[in-house]
Amino acid sequence: MYSDKVLEHFRNPRNVGELEDADGVGDVGNPKCGDMMRITIKVDEATDRITDIRFKTFGCGAAVAVSSMLTELVKGKTLAEALELDNRAVVEELGGLPPVKLHCSVLGEQGIAAALKDYYEKHPDKTPPARLEEKTKYLDAVDPHSWEGGAEEACAVCEEE
Repeated sequence: MYSDKVLEHFRNPRNVGELEDADGVGDVGNPKCGDMMRITIKVDEATDRITDIRFKTFGCGAAVAVSSMLTELVKGKTLAEALELDNRAVVEELGGLPPVKLHCSVLGEQGIAAALKDYYEKHPDKTPPARLEEKTKYLDAVDPHSWEGGAEEACAVCEEE
């Protein structure tokens, strides 16, 4: 059901926790359903590179594995490179996820986009990539549970809303 890489990132997650004085914070998820994620980032102002990233995730093993892999993929990237990372890349790096767990990867993409948006809001002297507004608007409208056949049946609470 789960790849070895998913199990490894679930059992030994990387970059767990929260950065004090984070440059950007992304809070996403649905407290009624239980899938919630907080991404915190530190950015080198001179290079616009993410120098550190941490996550706190409340959810299933797939959500933890996605969060862990996401932080590994984003650390060291420029803000623009991090913005281009999408849920499919995370799923691919993990060796796949069951269809009913694809919503976890969408949550990860929403989390990093929210952290980047927060960073630019805290740093009005920096010019955000034009794609940031477009992507956050799109991701804000996405229901992670209905992503690519994702599975409303995986979360009856969200379906009731």
